[in-house]
Parts: sequence; structure tokens; C-alpha cells
Amino acid sequence: MRSDNVTKGVERAPNRSLFYALGYTKEELERPLIGVVCSQNEIVPGHMNLDKLSDAVKAGVRMAGGTPIEFPAIAVCDGIAMGHTGMKYSLVTRELIADSTEAMAMAHQFDGLVMIPNCDKNVPGLLMAAARVNIPTIFVSGGPMLAGRMQDGRRTCLSHMFEAVGSHYANKLDDAGLEEYENNACPTCGSCSGMYTANSMNCLTEAIGMALPGNGTIPAVMSARLRLAKHAGMQIMELVKRDLKPRDIMTKAAFRNAETVDMALGCSTNTMLHLPAIAHECGLTLDPDQSNEISSRTPNLCHLAPAGDTYMEDLDRAGGVSAVMKELSKRDLLDLTVLSVSGRTLGETLEQVRNRDPQIIRPVETPYSPDGGIAVLKGSLAPDGCVVKRSAVAPEMMRHTGPARVFNSEDEAIAAIYAGNIRAGDVVVIRYEGPKGGPGMREMLNPTSAIAGMGLDRSVALITDGRFSGATRGASIGHVSPEAALGGPIALVEEGDSISIDIGACQIDLLVEASVLSARKARWVCPPPKVTSGYLSRYARLVTSAARGAVLE
Repeated sequence: MRSDNVTKGVERAPNRSLFYALGYTKEELERPLIGVVCSQNEIVPGHMNLDKLSDAVKAGVRMAGGTPIEFPAIAVCDGIAMGHTGMKYSLVTRELIADSTEAMAMAHQFDGLVMIPNCDKNVPGLLMAAARVNIPTIFVSGGPMLAGRMQDGRRTCLSHMFEAVGSHYANKLDDAGLEEYENNACPTCGSCSGMYTANSMNCLTEAIGMALPGNGTIPAVMSARLRLAKHAGMQIMELVKRDLKPRDIMTKAAFRNAETVDMALGCSTNTMLHLPAIAHECGLTLDPDQSNEISSRTPNLCHLAPAGDTYMEDLDRAGGVSAVMKELSKRDLLDLTVLSVSGRTLGETLEQVRNRDPQIIRPVETPYSPDGGIAVLKGSLAPDGCVVKRSAVAPEMMRHTGPARVFNSEDEAIAAIYAGNIRAGDVVVIRYEGPKGGPGMREMLNPTSAIAGMGLDRSVALITDGRFSGATRGASIGHVSPEAALGGPIALVEEGDSISIDIGACQIDLLVEASVLSARKARWVCPPPKVTSGYLSRYARLVTSAARGAVLE
């Protein structure tokens, strides 16, 4: 066993003495040592319950003959970090999580790992670590939050909460109405209840084969989640026995399957950052153009919040990610030969699966749209591409041309929006918020929610080299690459310039003569760094383009 490096032989007597100091017995050290990476903390609603899942995982490991050993991973709540400098520290934790987990796994020579993440950067960070360390690993996430319910019976969620702030600024909602949303939007523990980034990544962890069926959708408060955790604890012992590793599972075909499921579900645009970063750790490259090719042949089958008025609990009741994949398999859109941590092929896993509610998961014959939920746009404004959640865009905004309203930070933009200075037809441009320029590529749920809450989401577009929350809806186009801090065309946009957006054609252009842009480029000077010390400063020096997944070099 790999753990023999720390438990066997005369020369490892000092190592064993330290295990004995921890209370482990000789018998426990003769079994496979399984690292249980638990992200529990008391600041993230999606993580407050993970200690219970860790206990269940450890019970499963022991039942199957292993010795579980828990250690932590950090996690940030994007909702609490939103709208202030804290959001600069969200994306950057992905690398911290991957690095620290790699260090713990390598230093202590575990035979296998069980990862217990839930929210946003925690999931991709641990997937990146799993690919790097490449020892048998299985994931079991914390599960989604239940939807909230207003006094009149309407269901609600976090995206409604953020939009309520915009409605309040527009005098469409009074103080009491805002407080009602506060008290009802987030009623339980778990990752927020719509198809936001956390739930998107938990679903894709299942789709890529690194988690057991149900991982993406079983609500956090359900006992079925505890049973899933026990099964994950038992199954890691089988993976260790078979020496089935993450890179055996996360193959090129598996990533293609994951992107296909991504398009069918209408996941967060952040998946376009995280999937390439995970693939990078597997020694693979995901071409952004492949995303549009997959999208062009993948029907969009789900409209969960913010695209629609259904929630993760509904998707789970309808059959979850497996039922979505079953629909996709009817058109041979998935490679059914890939393996998963269940030890079975995808085809074997789907044999007995059925779609239990075609109102929640549309059949492939009657999708919401014939193409996928995400589109990568390119053109003179974004030569290396940018990303939009097409399934959450109003039909009238699929094509739009309007004057640029230019802001050099999210803070400037949100002040203008709240002041009522944005008009129907405008194209709001927020720049110097990319991976380097931010630094940290802040999510911008506040400005997009304000626009939606003021009723402008059907007439105003928003473009940025930063990124958006999975809770964002409307013509919100992020990840513009190259970013402004690298002198990309978005840095050259001036107030009033015309910008043309054609989401159906995957095109985005700055309608300014090339000679004029050349003159502007010659005059352009990059602003000084916003942060000059600490981790963010180091991150800014090392991070690559959003088009490459914002990985570090």
C-alpha cells in the first residue's frame, strides 16, 4: 500500500509513534489509510452540515475495512463575499484549495481520498487536487439547499434576493418586502437552491464520473445524502482495491460528456473556467471552440433558477443528473463506455434510469431549445472569446446593438446603476476586473441583479472581463479575453461606442474603425496594480487568461 511509506518497517517506527500519539491502533495502521477532505466551516451555509457527512463517510470507510483520517479544506461563501473586496478572494481560493490538498495528501501518503466539498471554488479546487495527486478518489458533496417560500406561497431563492435589492432601489419594493426576501430566500443549509455555480459543479462532478449518482441533486437536509456519504466511504475501498484513479476516469471523453451535460442543464458560466482548469491538471486541453460545437448539437433540457422557476429539489425528484444523461443518450450524445467511481460504465449506470418528470427534464424531442445553455462568443471585442448563459437570456436580447457605458470597476458601475443612470438599450462595460486586473476576477451578481430588479434585463446588456454568478440572468457576458489589464480590445472601448452582440451567431464586436482602435492602442497605458502585496499580488503575477481557465503558471 502507498501508506506503507509511513507505517511499515523498522525505519518507520518514529512515524508510527506519531500515529499512536493520535490514538490510532496497530490494527488501524495495518488497513488502508483514507484521507477524508472535509470542507466544513461555520461561515458557508453549504458547508455547515459537512461534519455530519464526514462522520457518515468515515463510518462507510470503517465498514469496508479502511481507516479514515480527516483533514480540512477552506471554502468561501460567494454570496457573503459578493459586492465588496472579499469577492477578489473567491476564485483565487481554487488554487489554494488544490495546492493545500495536494500537500496534505502527498505528505501523509494516503491510499485513497474522499472529498467532501459543496460550494463554488471548493469543488473545482478539490477536483484539480484529485487529478494532480492521482490516487483513488471519490467525491460526495454537501447537497443543495431547499427553495424558500414567501408568505403568499411563491417559492424563492438567492437570485430573487439579489434582484429584490434592485427593485428596492427602483422603488418597486418597500422595506417590508425586502425583509421578507431576507427571511425566506435561504431557508436551509446547502448550496443555494438554483443551478448556480456550486450546484453546477456538483452535477458535473457526477457527470464526469467522480461521484456516485445523486451527488449533484439530493438536498442537503435529506437522510439520503447521509446514506450516499456512507456508500462513498465504502466505495473508496473498492477503488483502492482496483487502483482506479482520477485520471483513469477524467478522460477526454469524460470531459466531453461533462460539457454536454453542462449544456443540457444550463449550468453556470463559471463551468467554462473550471472545466478547463481541471482538464489542465489531467494533462488535457479543452478548446473553447469545442464548447460551441457541443452546444450546437445538445438540446437544453432544464430551466432551473435563474433561467426558470424550478429548483434543485425538483431536478432530484425528476431523476437528477442520471435522468438528464438518459435523455441525452437517446441521441447518442454521450460516450457510454467511460468509467465512473461506481466501477461501472456510464451505459451500465443508466440502464435502469428513467425521466420521472418531463416537465422538469424536457425529453430530447421537446427541449427548451435545440442548442445548449452556454455560448462562447468571439469577435473584435473578444478575440479569445467570452461566455454567456444563453438559456437565461430574454429572446429580445439574443441580438442587441447599443452604446457602451464604460466603467473601470464594478463599484463604479453599481453606483451608476443604483443612481438610475443606465437606460434601456445601453451596453454596460465593466473592465479591469479580470484575473490579473481585478485581481481575482470578481463575480458581479450585484450589478446584474440590480439591472434585472429594475426591469432592464430585457433591454440592457452587460459585458465584462470579470465573471458572473451562476445566479445571474439576462444578457450578461463575462470572461472577455484578452482582459483589459493585458491591453485587450475591451480596454480600448470609449463611452458611446457601438457594441454589437449576436448570441445566436456567437459573435460580439466593437463597431469602431480599425485605424481608430490602433490609435487608441498606441495611447493606452495599463493602470497601476490595484493590489501590490499579499496573495492577490502573487496571484496576479502568475494567473493566465480566463480563456485558459485562469490557471496559474
